[in-house]
Amino acid sequence: MSAVVLQSREVMATHARSFRWASWFLPSECRDDAAVVYALCRLIDDTADEADNADTARAELKTIQLELNGAQPPRPLVAAFLEVATRTDMNLSYADELIEGVLSDLGNVCFETDAQLLRYSYRVAGTVGLMMCPIIGVQDDTGRAHAIDLGVAMQLTNICRDVLEDAGRQRVYLPVERLEKAGVDVRRLLSELGQGAQVATVVRDILQMAEEYYRSAEDGMRFIPARSRFAILVASRLYRAIGLRLLVNGANPMAGRTWIGGPGKLYWVVRALMTFVIRRTDARPHDPRLHRPLMGLPDVNI
Repeated sequence: MSAVVLQSREVMATHARSFRWASWFLPSECRDDAAVVYALCRLIDDTADEADNADTARAELKTIQLELNGAQPPRPLVAAFLEVATRTDMNLSYADELIEGVLSDLGNVCFETDAQLLRYSYRVAGTVGLMMCPIIGVQDDTGRAHAIDLGVAMQLTNICRDVLEDAGRQRVYLPVERLEKAGVDVRRLLSELGQGAQVATVVRDILQMAEEYYRSAEDGMRFIPARSRFAILVASRLYRAIGLRLLVNGANPMAGRTWIGGPGKLYWVVRALMTFVIRRTDARPHDPRLHRPLMGLPDVNI
């Protein structure tokens, strides 16, 4: 086993609580490829968050992009990712879109509309679902559309959970149109000043939007080969549980971050197992309405 794979496993074990639980249920031949993909995504994310300033981050992200596109010798992790991509016939445009999404995080962030939020969610999380598709054996175009939806749903959950943390970084992902309608002063939100009840109104709406994408992802589980399906069901359940817990706690992200502890994770793993065992017969076709805000992005199904 290569040093890069071992380091990728360590990155996932350290930083990806929910993904780590899900990865335990992947077939062994998929697990290391998934760890390499996660480690690359983490490298891209950390490059943006840990640079001394936005200009440095942009330069470093562009360097990663050049390495991915063969215009510059790749570092070991990028080389390992490229080997996985070549072997699994992965579309490298997904990684490009991920970098574009992370680049949009640099500096102050303020989304005006749902469409801007959804396009961002596609870039930073829907693309991860697309990168996982060839690793776990999803080949169908419709299956990839559902994979986008799972990534979008997870990112919407993350955004609702992290409102307070993101405000501290001068980032507002909740659409301003919705915030203003709920009576939220965006300037006070960026100063992390109260307004919990009003913000909770918007969070409930965004979590309801996430539910539409989770339901679509559920319909798409049939496209995942059985040996990998349970792992993806676990990942979906664990992320969805964060949003459900946030709702139970009043949907107020200004009160602090929402966590799912070990017993809660075990509960949702069991729920995933029940879904895996009880095969659905009522799967619906993909709803193109979910992808209208994403028109023009790779593998969007309209």
